[in-house]
Amino acid sequence: MVIVFVLVALLVLAVLVTGNWYLWRRLFRDTTGAPGTVRRIGAVVIAGGWALTFAAFFATRSGLPFWLKQVLAWPGYLWLALCLYLLLAVLAGEAVRPVLRRVLERRAGRTTTATPPDQEPKQEPEPEPASIPAGTTAAETTPAAPAAPGTSQPADADTPAPTGTTPPAPAPAARTPEDPAAPADPVGPSRRLFVSRVIAGAAVATAVGTVGYGTYGTVRGPKVKRVTVPLAKLPRAAHGYRIAVVSDIHLGPVLGRGFAQKVVDTINSTQPDLIAVVGDLVDGTVKELGPAAAPLAQLRARHGSFFVTGNHEYFSGAEEWVDEVRRLGLNPLENARTELPHFDLAGVNDLAGESEGQGPDYAQALGDRDRARACVLLAHQPVMVHEAVDHGVDLQLSGHTHGGQLWPASYLAAAANPTLAGLDRYGDTQLYVSRGAGAWGPPTRIGAPSDITVIELASKRT
Repeated sequence: MVIVFVLVALLVLAVLVTGNWYLWRRLFRDTTGAPGTVRRIGAVVIAGGWALTFAAFFATRSGLPFWLKQVLAWPGYLWLALCLYLLLAVLAGEAVRPVLRRVLERRAGRTTTATPPDQEPKQEPEPEPASIPAGTTAAETTPAAPAAPGTSQPADADTPAPTGTTPPAPAPAARTPEDPAAPADPVGPSRRLFVSRVIAGAAVATAVGTVGYGTYGTVRGPKVKRVTVPLAKLPRAAHGYRIAVVSDIHLGPVLGRGFAQKVVDTINSTQPDLIAVVGDLVDGTVKELGPAAAPLAQLRARHGSFFVTGNHEYFSGAEEWVDEVRRLGLNPLENARTELPHFDLAGVNDLAGESEGQGPDYAQALGDRDRARACVLLAHQPVMVHEAVDHGVDLQLSGHTHGGQLWPASYLAAAANPTLAGLDRYGDTQLYVSRGAGAWGPPTRIGAPSDITVIELASKRT
């Protein structure tokens, strides 16, 4: 097992090193003519960004002061998202690179003559007549006749060569652009350098714009999504019953009290009959995040607010948080069930609690219930739906996936969960998965906007 872990760690390290070298090459080396300050700055930026990222992750699991965690979290987590989209943008640029170079070559070709130089007969330029100095006769300027064979004198001995003159120096040969001794092109960089700069600039602009937009959407707060779920066992009197489902708020060094207040205000604005908080409320201890979670005491619903643990609660002291949410007025369902007027509401602990002997217990929560009544189960992870099917649950409400949070990570999340987001059916059990209200790691969502879902139950009975 240790060998497998080491091999996986080495593979991850190799991927990181290769990816970052590729980014440095395309963004800094290929956009500069020679080694220098820009390349060194690029290496420092990339290495420093990842140092902040690792420091931010380390800080969340350490006893460092909370203010230091906040200082490290924003730049560290944002760099992670930025690097992902820089890499994707630069890779996309590889398809554009040859096209752009071909366009530039064609444009350059149109500026030359239609006939290639090697097919056009070369004509030597006629020498311009030399000016005759004053007082000199035309005969003196006439070139000497060629020497007679076997003699060193000109063929016309009667015309002596002018004395006191030196032969003109030969004209220098014209330098071609390929000549390394030719002066630098004063117009600008080469086509290759120009193309690299255009693609690098476009990649940076795209990545920064994408991450900025995704971060703004997350910090702004979740929007309300409404879904109607028909239940065969639901009595007619409960038709239109509203459950506000919120998951994965992830209060922590990045999303704090202000974000919690936005979530609470949004939930209360829907005027639900019941509120279900289905795990991953926090990323930190009660001591650190108690003030941030305080707005949860303002939640209002006709039949109250209920809470089940997610995997992140077990990283942050699950027992303390269960006590804290109870103090704030929420009702924790720890492998427990409550009978509401028209259906049963049950909740089970998250799978992560198994390592602490506090895992899900479906028998305790559902074993002795009346199966003629409709049952709604709160369970953080969608994969828990298979146990829900075995226990005759009508509707399971979950979160955990974040809808993938950062595309294309959605493909990995979809592979690891039976349902990525939305409503699905497994046998007689329906599963609804919320994309969550907050974000873990980078406070950024791309292709998976945050939501608070109002589930409106519908009765099939007439």
